Amino acid sequence: MMHRTILENGVRLVSEEVPGMPSVTVGIWVENGSRDEAPEENGIAHFLEHLFFKGTERRTAAAIAEEIDAVGGVLDAFTSKEYTCYYAKVLTEHLSLAFDLLTDVFLHSRFDNLEIERERSVICQEIAQIEDTPDDLIHDLFHLDYWRGHPLSWPISGTAAGVSRFQRSDFLSYLDRRYRPDRIVVAMAGGARHEEICAQFGPALSALKGKAPIVPSTPPVACPGFYPHQRDLEQTHLCLGVPCVSVEDPAWYAAYLLHTALGGGMSSRLFQEIRERQGLVYDVSSFLSTYRGAGYLGIYAATSTDSAPKVIELSCAALSDVAREGITADELRRAKGHAKGGLLLGLETSESRMNRLARCEMYFRRDIPIAEVAEEIERVTLDDVHALAARCFSGEHRALTLLGEVPRNVDYATLLGNG
Repeated sequence: MMHRTILENGVRLVSEEVPGMPSVTVGIWVENGSRDEAPEENGIAHFLEHLFFKGTERRTAAAIAEEIDAVGGVLDAFTSKEYTCYYAKVLTEHLSLAFDLLTDVFLHSRFDNLEIERERSVICQEIAQIEDTPDDLIHDLFHLDYWRGHPLSWPISGTAAGVSRFQRSDFLSYLDRRYRPDRIVVAMAGGARHEEICAQFGPALSALKGKAPIVPSTPPVACPGFYPHQRDLEQTHLCLGVPCVSVEDPAWYAAYLLHTALGGGMSSRLFQEIRERQGLVYDVSSFLSTYRGAGYLGIYAATSTDSAPKVIELSCAALSDVAREGITADELRRAKGHAKGGLLLGLETSESRMNRLARCEMYFRRDIPIAEVAEEIERVTLDDVHALAARCFSGEHRALTLLGEVPRNVDYATLLGNG
């Protein structure tokens, strides 16, 4: 059962007790990500996330690591485009340690100048690693190409040049503006009671004051077209995208089922045609990226340079076919089963349950029961899916980013269907 408490200063505490589950995961979520950065700040939210684990008034960075390791737990964090999370996963018997570590790093980190310089080097290595990992890099490039100039397009880690400029005063100023109680959600799931999260986090976080300024944000404008990025790689990586729903859109369920039928599994159209029948790729898949006020459906594949035009052609043909005719009743049935099965399997860990709770609170300000999700999935009709595909999949909306050896003498506009 889900429980929700709002402190007087606006901090929200949400939890789900799962009797018999041996672990508990608790996270402090801040509704602040790379989307909330000014151009000159790109990467600061991610850099700041790293610094929280580099020493507090009571603990060194080594002591923090030693304490969580000593109980076999996990203490970690991640930054996305719209939020940042600091979390701990432990056996339920060690919950008090998880509370203490999280509140200590979140409220009492020192942000020592020496640690900032060390971590600056670490983050530059992380950025370089992404540059050397084409199946990661191409997604950053696609965002930059497709939503050009919008904060949602910027890489979460920032750039090496930008990261090199941040000083301690920049981090403290950003914390003061963005880490306010009205932007904070504490989520917990597993074998612990709601009273425990209230008793531990209530007093610790009640001292926070103020509200974060509203960051004006209009939806990004899609930029369809062809975007080549020449690199000396063994394969050509491609990301093909079309506009789709936002995370809050009621049509999200239809979009998810559409993506599943198109490229979300081994029985999907793209996998069966491009991998199984044509043998052109090791893997091909679709994905749904949704944010507040914006979203897109993407297709990713890596193949030989010679095969890239054919893979693009087949991917675009699949989009056109679905836009024109929709999907079959059997495809919709399989997609619904896949979605519901994946949802239930995802509830096997306290970490996944904690993530679901926090996202529901941040985006919808309420819990969305599993039964309600299942009902929404079942309610989607073939007409719903077809209407969405017809609206989003036309050639004029398509954008293609290529990374690697770019095939020459190819009319990409015609291949995409937007020529």
